[in-house]
Amino acid sequence: MMRRSRVTFKGAWHHVMSRALNNEPILAGFGGKKYFLTLLADAAATRRVRVLSYCLMRNHYHLIVQNASGRLADFMRQVNGQYGLYYRHTFGGRGYVFQDRYKSTLIQDDTYLRMALLYVLLNPVRARLVKSACDYRWSSIGFYFNRISEGWLDNELAESLFHDLTDFRYQLWAWAGKELPVYRTRFGLLLGDDGFANEVERQFDRRREDGESLRRREGDYAFEPAHTVITRFEKVKGIRIDSLDPSTHDAKRLRGELLVLLRDRAGLRYHEIMKLRLFKSLRYSSLGQLYKRAKAARQ
Repeated sequence: MMRRSRVTFKGAWHHVMSRALNNEPILAGFGGKKYFLTLLADAAATRRVRVLSYCLMRNHYHLIVQNASGRLADFMRQVNGQYGLYYRHTFGGRGYVFQDRYKSTLIQDDTYLRMALLYVLLNPVRARLVKSACDYRWSSIGFYFNRISEGWLDNELAESLFHDLTDFRYQLWAWAGKELPVYRTRFGLLLGDDGFANEVERQFDRRREDGESLRRREGDYAFEPAHTVITRFEKVKGIRIDSLDPSTHDAKRLRGELLVLLRDRAGLRYHEIMKLRLFKSLRYSSLGQLYKRAKAARQ
């Protein structure tokens, strides 16, 4: 049976979950969890995948990662493969340790990234292992807002998704019992609004109509390169973005339109977009609102 391609792109954020075959408690012990975190740190460095959060349970684990290098599939193979070898060598048995394919959900933007982070950290509460997510030892929650860093864990970015520690704790309380608004599509799982799902589907169909193979290396599916999106935008609008005066009304309108395209069609993160001259005068925190206003204006 042919596997479905999964949507990803360089710089994309994903909520990833991998479960043990037959729900075997492969992560039940202290030693196994410690070793798994060692493998996670090594794979993050060698495959250049950015880790925002993790949560290790008895028979599965959750991660929020950025496909910073475009090698997410290699990263997952390294983590699961090496842990599988360790587990079989230590505890015996034969065959695979993890289920054949990990579950991956593409995340739209920072709003949904925050939701995913809270969901991952609340897993032990949903499983009734602890009353408070802060009491669980085997998640990344202990590294946020306490000036402790593992180096490979991007706790600073996680903290930037909240106003402060008080807001972080409040959001954890408010999110208890909630589920993520995930869209199930024919090419994978998406965490975002219906507009995001529609845009990803259009991109998927456009590539199929153009004759581009749906079976890509590593089963991943990419959005358009940013330079292609910008070049087309400049051609349609009859402008050069580097020549626009960001203080004028027309330039601000065009900036908003381009922001939506760079997010939805090229899949760029806000910090990547801010490297462009047209966006350098903006604050990182303002891009989310600008994106929402510009997208609403297009509808």
